[in-house]
This record gives sequence, structure tokens and C-alpha cells, in this order.
Amino acid sequence: MNSKVDKLQVVLVTGLSGAGKNSLLRALEDLGFETVDNPPLDTLETLTTQAQRNLAIGVDARSRGFSADSVLEALSRLRAHERLEPSLVYTTADNAALIRRYSETRRRHPLAQSGSVQDGIILERELTAPLARAADWLLDTSALPLPTLRNLVEQHYGAASPGLTISLISFSYAAGLPPEADLLFDARFLRNPHYDPNLRPLSGLDAAVGNFIEQDADFAEYFNKVLNLIEFLLPRFVQEGKKYATICVGCTGGQHRSVYMVEKLNTHLAQRGWRVGVTHREAAKFLGTKPGIVREGMSQPL
Repeated sequence: MNSKVDKLQVVLVTGLSGAGKNSLLRALEDLGFETVDNPPLDTLETLTTQAQRNLAIGVDARSRGFSADSVLEALSRLRAHERLEPSLVYTTADNAALIRRYSETRRRHPLAQSGSVQDGIILERELTAPLARAADWLLDTSALPLPTLRNLVEQHYGAASPGLTISLISFSYAAGLPPEADLLFDARFLRNPHYDPNLRPLSGLDAAVGNFIEQDADFAEYFNKVLNLIEFLLPRFVQEGKKYATICVGCTGGQHRSVYMVEKLNTHLAQRGWRVGVTHREAAKFLGTKPGIVREGMSQPL
């Protein structure tokens, strides 16, 4: 199997307990991946080299022989196989979300059998920090509903041709920076439709809001500079073997300016043939939809 198309995808899924690893594995299983959860680390190479279809493997602190270094060493060996296309996914969430989930399920944290859940979270975050830094995809599930998680998994791994997958995310600075961002742009200096009573209840998906933002004397120059930078960087990402690029645009409320810029970037990048997925992280509260609108753009990458 010399063709890139013929390579088997091997996804190592790791991260914090309670952050959605099992949900991500189930989503991959629904996409046709064979899934194995928590095998001994010394069996990874045997499992992957004998696989006959795409494989997803869950690895966390419960795995026999677990350490961040051992996982990274195993991943390095997998990347040496011409037949395999390995990637590392790390699921995370903030402490408050993890504590709430453990409280709701009344389960013990695997690293806090005799201590508090928070103690276990802190310890596991320290143990797995090198994996978070090395991850091809860092997925924060703190405020991520299950349908949105499944859509994101499908964007990354479902029937996708090999190449770079771009995730465009609009967000509110008030709700915090997206930790998965590779590139981050600030739209807060642009004209704010929030102060127009007729535009306030609308979003960046509405033409009237877009027209208002476009009238900002600096918008066209700023947008073109952002687009030119992105188009300069994306081929370099491809050259270095990067599989995913997450590009985030933020404004104060995540409703108007960031949404409009993401939509406009999506149009331009999709027209150029890039595979693009769009997520409006804070838009649900304004648009009356499920949290985190997710849409997939062009299906053919460069």
C-alpha cells in the first residue's frame, strides 16, 4: 500500500477522565472504525500493524504501563510505518465541568480512589500534559453537547479525503478563548451591530448585519490581511504534515462580527477547494438552535 489514500487511519484517543474519550470512540466506531479501549501499551504496535480497517484506540491513565512518554514513543513507532496514518486526539474539559460530570454519575475518579475528584483531576492533568501539548487535535468538551462532538468527529474522520481539514470557529471572548486554536483573530475593534436596536437581535448570518460590518472603513483591509495570512500558512501546514488547522475569530458576544467573518472566510476557503468545517460556538443562545452550530463546507481538500 504505497498510496496515501490506502493508508489505514489509526487514532489514539486520550485525555482526561470524564472529558468525552468514550463518546469520541463511539463516534469513531459509528464511522466504521474498529475500536479498542485501554489495551496494554506494549500491544499497540501489534494491534495496529495487524489491523484490516481504520482503528481507534483509547489510551488513558488506567492503561497498563501508562505514561505520557510511553504513549508518545508508541506513536512515534507507528508513524514510522508507511501503511499507517496515525494521529493523537486529546479530550479535555475545565475542572468545573469534570467535577459536575462525576457528581452526576456518582462515579469515582480512577486516580482518586481515596481522595477528592478534584485531586484526581489535578494529578491526571499533570500526568497527561505532554500528550495535550503533542496532540494533533485538542478537543475541549467543557460546553460541547454530544451532537456537536459527533459532528466534529465526522468532520475530521468521516469519509474525508486525505489532506488538511480546517475548522473555523466563531466565539465570544467573554466565554473564554478556544484552547484548540491554531490561529486566533480578534474582531472586537470592528463596528458593533449590538448598538443598533434593529440589528441587536440578529446574527452574523443575517445580510443586514454583514452589510453593517462591511461599512467599517477598516473591514475590507483587515479581512484581506487575515485571508492572505491564512492562505500563506495553509500550504505550509500541509508541507509539515499537519492534518487539522483550527482558525478562530472572536468578538465580544460571539453573535455578530465573529460569526460574519467566519462565514466570509468559509466562503473564500471553500471556493479554493479546502475542506472546511464551521462552528459558531456561542451562536445557539442567539439563534435558538442546538448549542454550537456545526456545518461542513467543501469536501475536497487541496
